[in-house]
Amino acid sequence: MKVILTEKVPFLGNVGEIVSVSAGHARNYLIPRKLAVTADESNKRQLEDGQKRLSKKINEYKKAAEDMKKRIDGQHIELFKKVGGSGKLFGSVTNTELAKELESKGIMVERRLINIDNPIKSLGNFDITVKLFKDVDATFQVKVSIDPAQVEEMKKQQLLAEKRKADKKLAEAKALEEGTTEENQEGSEDDSEEVEEEEEN
Repeated sequence: MKVILTEKVPFLGNVGEIVSVSAGHARNYLIPRKLAVTADESNKRQLEDGQKRLSKKINEYKKAAEDMKKRIDGQHIELFKKVGGSGKLFGSVTNTELAKELESKGIMVERRLINIDNPIKSLGNFDITVKLFKDVDATFQVKVSIDPAQVEEMKKQQLLAEKRKADKKLAEAKALEEGTTEENQEGSEDDSEEVEEEEEN
């Protein structure tokens, strides 16, 4: 059934919004606690009266949303993520994660209000919208960078690979040198034997 919220209800909506909920949730929780009133098509007059009564409260919430917008607009958040060989993130950035980052800056925002248009699965810069209230949207920037720990690990792996390559070249050069030395020694032995034969003759 449809109800009009008379208070802001977390994870459901803002004051004055018409939302669809189960009949049981409306009758057993929202309406008894005066968090909502019915808003069925057959009860339009009640809906209009309810909206008039809520107009002052709606304006108060909207003003609070506009104040929050000023705090969010222009914020910059940097996230450090591990990436795969293709450059894609392991997983994606979530609105829950962003809500926690904003909270660390002293900005409390419900995660459901944070809108990620397209899943963030790569490194780069992204604009994120927060729908605070009807016609009140805030925007902040998110920079996704590679995890420094992974960078260090990649450097170690690269150095290790370079060392292995250098060791292999050194081993090949040494083997070649030893082979040349053995050939020279064999040649010297042959020459000695020829000299001995000539002396005997």
